[in-house]
Amino acid sequence: MLYGVLLWALLSGSARAESDTAATGDEALIERGRYVFQAANCLSCHTDFDNDGKPLAGGRELKTPFGSFITPNITPDPETGIGGWSDEDFIRALTEGVSPEGEHYYPSFPWTAYRGMKHDDLIALKRYLDQLEPVRQKNPPHRLKWFVQRWTLGPWKWLNHEKKDYPGRNTDRGAYLVNVLGHCQECHSPRDAIGRLRLNQSFRGNPDLEAPNIRNSNDGIGGWSNEELNDLFTDGMLPDGDYVSSKMAEVVDYATSNWSEEDRKAVIRYLRSLK
Repeated sequence: MLYGVLLWALLSGSARAESDTAATGDEALIERGRYVFQAANCLSCHTDFDNDGKPLAGGRELKTPFGSFITPNITPDPETGIGGWSDEDFIRALTEGVSPEGEHYYPSFPWTAYRGMKHDDLIALKRYLDQLEPVRQKNPPHRLKWFVQRWTLGPWKWLNHEKKDYPGRNTDRGAYLVNVLGHCQECHSPRDAIGRLRLNQSFRGNPDLEAPNIRNSNDGIGGWSNEELNDLFTDGMLPDGDYVSSKMAEVVDYATSNWSEEDRKAVIRYLRSLK
C-alpha cells in the first residue's frame, strides 16, 4: 500500500513538473510572439483607429495611388479572422503572399518584407495572435482603380519578388528589424509606375508618402547623433525638438518604443551602415 502511494506521488509530481515546463514554454513562446507583433507594428495597420475600431479587427483604409486597400481582420475569429488558419496557412501568407484559398495578396500587405522572417518568429507570432480575443467583423472589399486586378498579381510577383536579392536577406539583427519585421523600406523607398520597390534606391525616401531619406547621408540622417536617433525611436522626438506625427507617430507608439535597448542599438548601427 505504501509503495503504491509513493509511486502515485512520484508520478503525480513528475506530471505536474512536465505540465509546468510546458506552460512555461508556451508562455515564453507567446511573449516572443508579442515582441514580434510589436516590432512588425501589426496593430497599427489592422485597427481602424479613425472609427474606433476594435484592435486587429481590420477595416482601416490605406489610401494609395492604386486606390484604397481595406485591411483584414487578423483576430482569431474562425469566420471573419484567421482563427481557422493552420500554421502552414499563416506561414504561406506571410512569406509567399498567398491566402489559404490560394489567392495572391496585394503588396499593400508587406509579405515582401515578411518573407525574410525566421521560422521561429512566425510560429511565435501565430501563437500570440491565437490567444487574443476573437472579434467577429467582416470588412468591405478593397476600392481599387479599374486596372488593378487580382489576376495581375502573379505576373507582378514574378517581375518583382522572385528575385533573390532583397533587403531581408541580411541576417544582421539591426537589418532584420529594419528590413523584415519593421518593413521600413515599404514607406521609405520609392516605387516605380507599377508599384515595385526601387531597391537600388532603398531608404532614400518616398515623396508620395512624405517619407524621408533615412540613409546615413547629408540629405538623410547623417547629421543626427545616436542620442537623437534613440530619442526618435523611444519618444518620437526630432532633433529640432518637434515630434513625428501621422503614421510615423504610430510606428513609434506601437513598434519602436517597445524595442529593447539592445535592439535599438542594433538598428542604429545598421542605419549608420547605409551610406
